Amino acid sequence: MLEVKNVKVYDLHESVIACRNSMRTAIPEYSSAEFYESLKRAKKLAPLGGGHNNFLCGIRVSFDLIYPNYISPELQRYHFFDIVNSASKMHKIAEMDFSKCCNKYVSQESIRQMERLKEQYKKEPTYDNFIRLVSNCPQGIELFMRCSTNYLQLRTIYHQRKHHKLKEDWGAFCTFIEHLPYAEDLILSTE
Repeated sequence: MLEVKNVKVYDLHESVIACRNSMRTAIPEYSSAEFYESLKRAKKLAPLGGGHNNFLCGIRVSFDLIYPNYISPELQRYHFFDIVNSASKMHKIAEMDFSKCCNKYVSQESIRQMERLKEQYKKEPTYDNFIRLVSNCPQGIELFMRCSTNYLQLRTIYHQRKHHKLKEDWGAFCTFIEHLPYAEDLILSTE
């Protein structure tokens, strides 16, 4: 099932301080005092949308994501969810151990079929055998990638996915979001 690891958050303080730039006449001082003063304003702006919360796109988040293949199309609909690099099913499918890289919902019958198709392709590496192997790969195969996004996009993802039908996967992703610094005020809040 979906898992998030190796999380890094960048430019949180600087972006929160920048949320007040439209009302400034001078370049801000990047100090702790300025951060806490700006955080009050950031908490008010975060739920507004309409460009008022644009400072959230400056708070960048990078992480490793282990995910079932069926999540890919849903992740790709977010325009500021960059995939830094990912595992390649196309390059490595003939070397995968399907008993280890499929989630708990993939049937043993499907795993045995994939192992048979893999062996058939290894014996006779034709295009037809390869495409048969790829085409029969279960959606529950677990892959991995390094991702980069920002608080503004995570805010959108959170509010769209917190009650999603794929509750194990999106639930795990929403829990990851809930544990980011200042998530309660900058991502989760609705008022």
